Amino acid sequence: MTRKRRNEPFSSHAWYGFINTCLKSLVIEKFGEETWENLRILAEVQETFMTYEIYDDILTLRLVQEACKMLDVSSEVVLKLFGEYFFSFCKTSGYDTMLRTLGGNLVEFIENLDALHSYLALSYEEMNAPSFRVEKTEDGKMLLHYYSDRKGLCHIVPGIIEAVAKDFFNSQVHMTILNQFEEDEQTGKREHVVFLVLQKNSTFKRKPEQTRVSNRGGQQQNRKERDEIFLKMKSRYTNLPQCPGKRAPWEIVRSIIKFGQDLLTNSFTPSYPQKLWIEEQTFCNAFPFHIIFDENLKVKQSGVNIQKFVPGLNTKNSRLDEYFSIIHPQVSFNIESIKKFINSQFVLKTRCEMVPESAQQHSVLKLRGQMVWMASLGCMMYLCSPKLRSLQELEERGLHISDIAQHDTTRDLILLNQQRLAEIELSNQLERKKEELRILSHHLEVEKKKTETLLYAMLPQHVANQLKEGKKVEAGEFEVCTILFSDVVTFTNICAACEPIQIVNMLNSMYSKFDQLTNVHDVYKVETIGDAYMVVGGVPVLTDTHAERVANFALGMRIAAREVTSPITGKPIQIRVGLHTGPVLAGVVGQKMPRYCLFGDTVNTASRMESHGVPDHIHLSPTTQSALQDKGFEIIERGEIQVKGKGTMTTYFLLSNLLLSEEQIMGQGREQPFMYTDSKQEARESIPGQQA
Repeated sequence: MTRKRRNEPFSSHAWYGFINTCLKSLVIEKFGEETWENLRILAEVQETFMTYEIYDDILTLRLVQEACKMLDVSSEVVLKLFGEYFFSFCKTSGYDTMLRTLGGNLVEFIENLDALHSYLALSYEEMNAPSFRVEKTEDGKMLLHYYSDRKGLCHIVPGIIEAVAKDFFNSQVHMTILNQFEEDEQTGKREHVVFLVLQKNSTFKRKPEQTRVSNRGGQQQNRKERDEIFLKMKSRYTNLPQCPGKRAPWEIVRSIIKFGQDLLTNSFTPSYPQKLWIEEQTFCNAFPFHIIFDENLKVKQSGVNIQKFVPGLNTKNSRLDEYFSIIHPQVSFNIESIKKFINSQFVLKTRCEMVPESAQQHSVLKLRGQMVWMASLGCMMYLCSPKLRSLQELEERGLHISDIAQHDTTRDLILLNQQRLAEIELSNQLERKKEELRILSHHLEVEKKKTETLLYAMLPQHVANQLKEGKKVEAGEFEVCTILFSDVVTFTNICAACEPIQIVNMLNSMYSKFDQLTNVHDVYKVETIGDAYMVVGGVPVLTDTHAERVANFALGMRIAAREVTSPITGKPIQIRVGLHTGPVLAGVVGQKMPRYCLFGDTVNTASRMESHGVPDHIHLSPTTQSALQDKGFEIIERGEIQVKGKGTMTTYFLLSNLLLSEEQIMGQGREQPFMYTDSKQEARESIPGQQA
């Protein structure tokens, strides 16, 4: 099974269906649905993916590997292309505003990606996203550190970052890999890749008219601002307080200019109190979830609710890593690693062995928040809140809404996300129902095609379609067509000497070959009765080459019959074939098992040609011989014979087609030759009741 169910143990190597849906959309948009279908079959994956279902990484990696083979490109190219498309796919999936407001520049955007992943984890509980860290070197270069549990997917990152820079910040970014190695130090992050990021802002030339208008508007705005500033300066000057001593004129001017500079720069300088106006007890109550620890991870201070749920944390010389483990970012639990990821959101989880037995019945407590380094004290402050997704999790951890400070947005987040989770579950159910309906619709379409194939084998397609629509099919008269009858020589003797199953196998082998020939020469199989086989050319589709088609079909029948052996002698069977050309009346007969039947003297005469024929010969009536004359067929005269019900007739034998080889007649070879050319522009289906 490629899909993991929610009640199964979660593997860190799993992805939500959103990723696979994005990959599917990329292939279809860039290369077409046929390419996706071929890729899906090669990778042995299902056709659709549920957005909130969890799928194994192996499935996605197989898709990428097969795409590389199919497109004959490297994995780096495919992954970068996927990264670019993933960004646009996320925007069109409802995350556009969220992404645009993530940061004012590329660095801020990257530094807040971990916070975004932490927020999304409220909906995608099992999401295992990578971590990002930006570092500025002494020479001003920007380095991007990428950490991931998944190996070999780092080339997705340049695709995403370059697309973000171009779309959001109007800049071009070029990324190269400086280092790529694995880290095994108490961390689940197995791959650490360092990218060198070179960013260049794009410039666009404006049209001269637009530039002049823009400059003129800017000058007017600047002039207006200057006038306002001078008015304020004048007011300031006239209202200067009198002082006992005289001031030099330059001092007055300097004060005015300094005031104007303050207005122009619009700078802000924070003001800090000389002492902190909050007592220790109030601070620990106002921030019930916070921890202060030193460089050796020794806990110096903690909020009252952390003390409540993690007793012993404030005991002397207690270390933070004894009570908690870092879940995200997955780094070593030391002050140096924490400083590296100071801009990331930290998620800590209580260690079960350090929790009292009375509290072990509840789920472990997870905290998420910000690390703040206090250099003057040499300590780190962790401002945090419980990491909760729903009211159910709140109850499982033995917490109440009242345990969370009123200023903490976690209160609102839990309540809002409770509704969000309900919407996700509803969306998930709708997706599953939609997939079930799609599968049922596909199965229905397959069964419909089987039914239509069976129906079209019994009736002409246009007749079958009219019957399906409940319309009455009128009989139609055809002025000219060619009818063929055939039977097996000594069939009665064979039936008397063989088992029924042997007769069935022999007829099935023979009729299968004949049926294939009807497709080659485009003639209509009317029916089979016992060993008798009946076809017609020119009905129900009008064609000028009906006689040539049926004649070539007859030659093919004779060749195919040599490949069918008699169950008595073990030698090839012999058939008699008779052809006649003339008018017929065609129509549908019956309601329970409707059949498309031919009526008229032409049918009887064709049957007489077969019954008065010679084994392994094709017997022609005079009208058929006349229709085939000068068409490249080798025909000899048989002479006059007595035909039952017809009297004396001069008949003929068809020997071969001088223009076509046996392979062409049998439709063999790489390309089937175009053997027939009608005087009409195209073959038309007859209209019931209309004279042909």
